[in-house]
Amino acid sequence: MTMMPSDGARTGDGRILLVDDDQGIRSLVCTYLRREGFEVDGVEDSAGMDRALADAAAEGSPYDLVVLDLMLPGEHGLEALKRMTPGGNAPAVVVLSAMGDVADRIEGLERGADDYLAKPCNPRELLARIRAVLRRRQAGSGAGTQVAFRGWSLDLVRRELRSPSGVLVNLSDGEFLLLKHFVEHPGETLSRETLLEMAGAEEAGGRSVDVQVSRLRRKLAIEPGLAGDLIRTVRNGGYMFMGKPVWG
Repeated sequence: MTMMPSDGARTGDGRILLVDDDQGIRSLVCTYLRREGFEVDGVEDSAGMDRALADAAAEGSPYDLVVLDLMLPGEHGLEALKRMTPGGNAPAVVVLSAMGDVADRIEGLERGADDYLAKPCNPRELLARIRAVLRRRQAGSGAGTQVAFRGWSLDLVRRELRSPSGVLVNLSDGEFLLLKHFVEHPGETLSRETLLEMAGAEEAGGRSVDVQVSRLRRKLAIEPGLAGDLIRTVRNGGYMFMGKPVWG
């Protein structure tokens, strides 16, 4: 196991454990996140992850979040993820993996990941995802599985969207991932490229995300006047979610 020591005392932004067998990636990501105010350790496999998590808990300074690769030596990352029971004092998990197909992302989310990001990625996007997950965890007191906005309710585990009157609205995989990303980043301009990646539709390219957003808007408009302008088009920028999510 290769452990990269943290720089001094624990910072206010949180403590992160990076699990990746690529030493270059560990060095790059650890250095970047430390510069952004996090305390970060890096290990190369799931066995090292288990030891680091146990040691941190015994010291009374548990990790807030794990950045987890899936293609690890020994135990596969998905198996390690499945063993990390969500809730309580368990850390949040952001998967960072070259396995970026939509099926891989869905499986990772279903196994308990809080977010899923495909390699290669921009470090700033990874940072934004980490901060969004930690904000959500803090707001939801560690639950973070349901979110409400303008009377709507989205269950991230069951993948169910209910209207203010209780009508169950069916979402495709792509629509669910888009809406999940929107509620995790309220008030932020999200580019079409980012949304295409989240919906697992990069191979479609072009304006396919516009089609998915249009379908999502129609489903959010089944009860006129209740959804309003939830998804706003930002000229030359992409889209912005205008709701104010409440996590529970």
